[in-house]
Amino acid sequence: MVKELFSLLAVFIALFLFGMVVMRAGLFQLGQARFQEFLHRLTNSAWKGMIVGAIATAILQSSSAIIIMTVGLVATGLLAFRHSIGIILGANIGTTMTTELLALDLSMFIIPLLLIGLIALLMPSTKAYSLGCLSFGLACIFIAMDGLEKLAYPLASIPSVHSFFDLTNEHQLLGVGIGTILTAIIQSSTATTAIAMGFMTDHVLNLQAGIAIMLGANIGTCITAYLASIGSGRSAKLVAYANIWLNVFGVLLFIPLIGWLSSVAISLTSSPMMQLAHASLIFNVVCSFLMLPVATYFARFVEWLHVEKA
Repeated sequence: MVKELFSLLAVFIALFLFGMVVMRAGLFQLGQARFQEFLHRLTNSAWKGMIVGAIATAILQSSSAIIIMTVGLVATGLLAFRHSIGIILGANIGTTMTTELLALDLSMFIIPLLLIGLIALLMPSTKAYSLGCLSFGLACIFIAMDGLEKLAYPLASIPSVHSFFDLTNEHQLLGVGIGTILTAIIQSSTATTAIAMGFMTDHVLNLQAGIAIMLGANIGTCITAYLASIGSGRSAKLVAYANIWLNVFGVLLFIPLIGWLSSVAISLTSSPMMQLAHASLIFNVVCSFLMLPVATYFARFVEWLHVEKA
């Protein structure tokens, strides 16, 4: 029984990641080249970069993809490192749109999305194929979310798993560690947050533990950009380091504020999934707007800190 439950958990995580990859593939074909030009042209100040980064990430549904594009633009000299800070801040805000979408109950659209996706994928048009990827990918994500929600209670009934979740509910730093490690392994902060949402829906995890996992996921997702920067020039590596430090500073700032963030999220909605989605949005918006006025100084700090390592 235990083996079957964990196998199902692995299947739903894999299906979620597959849906994300397929959906992004469609979105990239529709707009990747355009967004690279967009990033290049409109990022001569931190606040412009933040707006562009937020819009691009909300549309492409991947902060890692935007930051990897930024690493590429900096590596080729098309974008100055200091102008990349705003894009990173915006990408952190834009990625919360995905979690807000996941928190909505859209299970009724699974069948229509699957049918539209399958039909569009069979069409010869490139745009139709891209839209098919988007539709089919979304359907897979919603199926996985539905499965994770249904699987949470049976998993939590296993004594060892139940004890582990009790520890996570009591010790917030453990939640941060779980979020960081899990995201570093599966390469998706959205998937990690989705798993936490599933367990919160069945009241296995409390909101504060879910927020701690979400905070850790923000650190864990930095590994993707760091890997993309390996072998690149000094400036490209600085983008990856800046991304890591921005998220680490933000998480360190908010760990003592988890109780406050939980109270604010509870006051906004009664849905556990929406509470975590709103907490993620508040965290990223507050961190980005706090950093925006000092973006130039932060860029200098990263350049100074990694002068030898980059």
